[in-house]
Amino acid sequence: MITRTAVIGASVGLHARPAALFAQAVDDKDLDVTMTFNGEEADAASALEIMTLGVKGGDTVTISCDDDSAEAAMDELAAMLTRDLDAE
Repeated sequence: MITRTAVIGASVGLHARPAALFAQAVDDKDLDVTMTFNGEEADAASALEIMTLGVKGGDTVTISCDDDSAEAAMDELAAMLTRDLDAE
């Protein structure tokens, strides 16, 4: 299992637009990624599930994937979370 931790860069957190951008990126990579925050898990390819976590700017989340060949993709996804996706 590959796990990455990221501090959310969007000052407003993972509300609709940043969550949708991230979920689309996960879907584009065709990986089964889980996002964990405060003991709760969400399918990272679902903007709605991401939003239910209530992640705010500066919060730390963990993303994980069972595909051991996805190191580079997981690095890209974690880096994406650290950017202000609301400004893009």
